[in-house]
Amino acid sequence: MSGKHLTGETRVRTRARAAELYVQGCTIASTARQIGFSYGTTRTLLIEAGVRLRKPGGLRSTSFR
Repeated sequence: MSGKHLTGETRVRTRARAAELYVQGCTIASTARQIGFSYGTTRTLLIEAGVRLRKPGGLRSTSFR
């Protein structure tokens, strides 16, 4: 779907799917691949959906025991 305008009900459904994937733990890049849009479009959809974006890099351990 890349390169096409995303409007109306299709945008609503795609935004909901992106939010669902991201909240389940997928990265923005992984979510983008799964919904068939660019990283930037996917990020915009997540923001529109009200999803709180995680910091880059994921969880990191501060203890190396």
